[in-house]
This record gives sequence, structure tokens and C-alpha cells, in this order.
Amino acid sequence: MARPVSGTFHPIYQQRYIDAAIGESPIEVIANHSTAFIIFVNSIPEEKGDYSYAEGKWTVKQLLQHIIDTERIFTYRALCMSRGEPLPLPGFDENSYALNAPASHRTLASLKEEFAFVRQATDILIKSFTNEQLNRKGVASNYVISVNALCFIIFGHIVHHQKILQERYL
Repeated sequence: MARPVSGTFHPIYQQRYIDAAIGESPIEVIANHSTAFIIFVNSIPEEKGDYSYAEGKWTVKQLLQHIIDTERIFTYRALCMSRGEPLPLPGFDENSYALNAPASHRTLASLKEEFAFVRQATDILIKSFTNEQLNRKGVASNYVISVNALCFIIFGHIVHHQKILQERYL
């Protein structure tokens, strides 16, 4: 399966994530990013967990929780669409999720562990998709998207936040 093409994702909201994922197929994207993400996240010191670079910005722990939550949502969307779900899937408000998943009571180590397990589960699911499933489309957040595009977006979203962590937090 090749990179997502126009018409299989929202060009304004998702192009940057697709562009950030390196590889020509979901399998290549996994090979190029998955282990590197785990290594990067595990390199973040525990004492940085409650750090925020500015007033009102998420802490490192909140940002990692956001990455985990978003990967789960995008993976759920990919699963639904790969299985032929005909109903539109809802959007989500990342700020509401952050407020209702208070990461401050958790250790950074527990979030790192959860991230590693979510990443592994996502990789296994993506590797299980056939080309037919990757080509399937559905509606999420009121726009048409393909399973293939979601695979790239999952990784591009993490790349986006890894850059933010490197530039502003660490």
C-alpha cells in the first residue's frame, strides 16, 4: 500500500501529519518510527514529568497522555473502518480529554509503560490489515478518511509532538 492520496483524508487538518510520517507504506512507517518513539519517550527524565514550558500549556505528562489517547482514538477509527463500519465516528475534544484524564496523579514511568503497550498494540493491528482493508474509507469528525491515511496520521501525530517536546520541553 502506498502513501495516502488526496481525497482519502482532510487536507487542512491531516496533511501535516501524513507528511511527517516517513515511509511509503504503513509497514515502512512502523519500521521507521515505532522503536525510535519508544526510545525517545523512555529518554525523558522523570523530573521533567510535571514541567510545562509556559503558563496554561500541558505538562510533559499531560502531553504524553494526549499522545496515548489520540493514538487509541485513531486506532479505533482504523479498526472500525477496516471492518466496514458504515456509521460516522465522532470527533473528540483534546482539551476535554486532558481535563478528564489528569496525568498529574501518575508517574512519568507509568505513562511511558502505557505508551509502549499502546504502540505495540497499534503496530500489531496495522500489520494485520490487508490492502483491501487499508483502502477502506469511513467518516470520522465529519470527513472521509481511509484506513491507510489513519495509519500515517497516527505516526505523524507522534512526530509532531516529539518535535514539540524536543524544542520546548527538553
